[in-house]
Amino acid sequence: MFSYQKINNIVGWLVFFIAAGVYIATVEPTASYWDCGEFIAVSRNLMTPHPPGAPLFLLLGRIFSLFAPDNASVALFINMVSVIASAFTILFLFWSITLLGRKLVGLKFGEEPEIGKTIALMGAGAIGALAYTFSDSFWFSAVEAEVYALSSFFTAIVVWLILKWEVKADEPGADRFLILIAYMVGLSIGVHLLNLLAIPAIGFVYYFRKYKPTTWGTIAAFLISCVLVVFIQEGVIVQIPSIAGSFEMLFTNSFGMPFNTGTVVFLTLLVGLLVYLVRLSIKTSGGEINLFFTKISNKSGWFSTAVLSIIFILIGYSSYFMIIIRSNQNPTIDENNPENVISFVSYLKREQYGDRPLMTGAQFTGNVIEYGDYKPVYIKGEKKYEISDYKPSYVYDPAHVTFLPRMHSHQDRHIKVYKELLREYGNWKEGQKPTGGQNIKYMFDRQMGWMYFRYFLWNFMGRDGDVYDSGWLTPTESTERPVVLQSTAVNQYYALPLILGLIGLFFQFKNDRRGFIVVMSLFFFTGIAIILWLNAPPIEPRERDYAYAGSYYAFCFFIGFGVLAIYDLISGFLKSSSTRAVIAIGLGLFIPGIMAAEGWDDHDRSGRYHSLDSAINLLQSCAKNAILFTGGDNDTFPLWYAQEVEGIRTDVRVCNLSLLNTDWYIDCMRRKAYDSAELPISFTPDQYVQGINDYIRNVEQYKKNAKPENERNVLVLDSYLNLVRSRDRRVVQSSRLKEVGFTQWNTFLPTSKFMMKVDSAQIASLDYIPDRYKRNIRGVMQWNTGNNKPLMKKDLMILDMINNINKDGWERPIYFSTTLGRDNLGLDDYLVLEGMAYRLLPVRVGRDQVNEEVMAENMLDKFQWRGLDDPTISYNEFYYRFTSNERGQFLTLASTYAMRGNKEKAKEILAYSEEV
Repeated sequence: MFSYQKINNIVGWLVFFIAAGVYIATVEPTASYWDCGEFIAVSRNLMTPHPPGAPLFLLLGRIFSLFAPDNASVALFINMVSVIASAFTILFLFWSITLLGRKLVGLKFGEEPEIGKTIALMGAGAIGALAYTFSDSFWFSAVEAEVYALSSFFTAIVVWLILKWEVKADEPGADRFLILIAYMVGLSIGVHLLNLLAIPAIGFVYYFRKYKPTTWGTIAAFLISCVLVVFIQEGVIVQIPSIAGSFEMLFTNSFGMPFNTGTVVFLTLLVGLLVYLVRLSIKTSGGEINLFFTKISNKSGWFSTAVLSIIFILIGYSSYFMIIIRSNQNPTIDENNPENVISFVSYLKREQYGDRPLMTGAQFTGNVIEYGDYKPVYIKGEKKYEISDYKPSYVYDPAHVTFLPRMHSHQDRHIKVYKELLREYGNWKEGQKPTGGQNIKYMFDRQMGWMYFRYFLWNFMGRDGDVYDSGWLTPTESTERPVVLQSTAVNQYYALPLILGLIGLFFQFKNDRRGFIVVMSLFFFTGIAIILWLNAPPIEPRERDYAYAGSYYAFCFFIGFGVLAIYDLISGFLKSSSTRAVIAIGLGLFIPGIMAAEGWDDHDRSGRYHSLDSAINLLQSCAKNAILFTGGDNDTFPLWYAQEVEGIRTDVRVCNLSLLNTDWYIDCMRRKAYDSAELPISFTPDQYVQGINDYIRNVEQYKKNAKPENERNVLVLDSYLNLVRSRDRRVVQSSRLKEVGFTQWNTFLPTSKFMMKVDSAQIASLDYIPDRYKRNIRGVMQWNTGNNKPLMKKDLMILDMINNINKDGWERPIYFSTTLGRDNLGLDDYLVLEGMAYRLLPVRVGRDQVNEEVMAENMLDKFQWRGLDDPTISYNEFYYRFTSNERGQFLTLASTYAMRGNKEKAKEILAYSEEV
């Protein structure tokens, strides 16, 4: 006869293998859209991702990539990090449900259940865990290379560990579970900070097990847990590097010591302090401690546990050394360049993303009335850290500063939504500031209702599609949609998972109030608390449901407990415990069954390749040694993956225009990468460092001072760039920040009109320019960057590259991705389409903007379309966007041939488009 523990282990591993099998069968074989391409690329070559980094994920990804038989398989093997982590999440969820479920069937610690209760507990654990296996948001993250699956694993394992500790708390050495939890928390920092939100639930378990609970005691346990979260988040993660930064500044700037001396001194002192605390805890185990001249009791050795926990958090956190070490090697992807402790602190704090007001702050109707404190921005100089800029704080009109400013964003697209919502709320007029009540209503309706509970209902009630802002399905709604809106992501669960979960919620509340507080705190902190903390704007670039998967994990406890509620409910009808357990399991299994049946088609990514193929098609649109300008994540990260991992078209230099506004990215672009030469940027680091040429105002009143070099008030590009570099007073003004004694250099643009002289004879000899364009060759290029439009740093760099390529005889091609649209610094008249990108020519092409011969060769012979002709493969909105663009280019190409009288070629192109 098997013991309960052995049965629990066997069934748990069975559920693990079911989950692993599901995720292996549905995993994406290549790099998905969004951050996945970036994470796979930086994992493969151990580079520096976007802040705040995920070094442990990168290290695991690197290990998994070593088992890939070829470069094309690397993405699949790194995706397997999420697959395996997700399967283990399901395993620990199963064991956690059975641990908590023991209390609901009346079992005490160490008591062996009879067979009926054993079957019921196994069924509850399996059904709750399988419901999470097939939940929409978790399944999505389980089959791609993102941090959220691994983050869920850490949440699941620390919850299971504290429940195991609860069982063994009275045994010698039980505190090893607490130290292991601390280590897991430390490791999780190197993946994502969501794991910290499990600490309040852990605190409740500890309190209920060690103390006799009271109302005030429970409140105190909650507050202490919150303090622990803040201590780890602010004290350990942020303040330790910040203090190290202060030491570094002191030793380098004040004492004249070499770089990194202060960091080494601080780390030495930190290690010394930890050694002292360990020795102190050993000497005073179970006795009284004289800690910093204060005597405190050390009964039960709590001090030793606390010291070891801090040490193991730091050991886990030390994965971040990889970021600094690898950044110092200047890899091809080196985001924010955190190669010293000063830049690392900025990287860790995600300073480039700004912050949002929480308790008090300005609303969107408030304007900045003055600047507050100026914070210096330091960069590494030759011998010390130098100030490159000052960041001011903003003081807003006090009349528009309020408590709980939920409508706070000043971005135009956000303001538009705010106004639409305020009109719906009523009693609001244009220009009027939102009231406190309207802010609260926005918080409940939009932030909690639409941006959290909508996602929650996707997972447990049903989903009506996968386009942005899709809603949930009620049990009575039909899944039929018009042809243009048909989607495999229309999933109808008939609210059955929600109903069973609510039954389990009330059942636990009635029978195990302490366990209910534990699970409910986990549910709250990993869901609603994130919403309150993030204070999100009304719209996001994409749906963010994956960020709240921890709360769906917690709700699946209730689904498991719902099975036990059914088991208990029918006890009045059936005396046989085993029969009742089988019936309850039979009814409960319908829940993960319908979730699997409804969700399989839209979560099965096994045939998707177009995220990579779209990157290949964009790269293949370019001539050899090209510079390719891209815009967003989805037309950049897949290209990074294609080049860094699979070695596809490494001669093309991909340049993301959003990142080109930063000095560290320009540094990267000025270095050679694989088969690509450095970008032809003649500006030096002191001319594009943060604070210099970030924003170039278009100021018409300065026209008379700029003295353009011809009578039509047009700037000669080369001359203007030279003026900017030399900080000539005709285009650059200096201003003194009296508050800090710092001189700022503000570049301005006298006019939007530019001209550039070109060598007509040399251009006429270029073989890549079609003959029909050569009749338009002139000795000058002229364009308008946009009336009264300012230039950003990226625009200045583009103009500099164009100017230098012109000087070099136009040997290096420049391309703009079609995803950027047609607003490319006003150069549209010089852009010709050659596939999925426009090539810049030194010849005005006007409306004749298709080089059909080159474009046809690219699209018909070089592009890839794997799986797009297979109706059984499910694609989401982002794939539709790319294929819509590609279909549009097929139509453009066919139309061009038709207009030139070659209708047979046009038909061939259209037929090929339909085929692939």
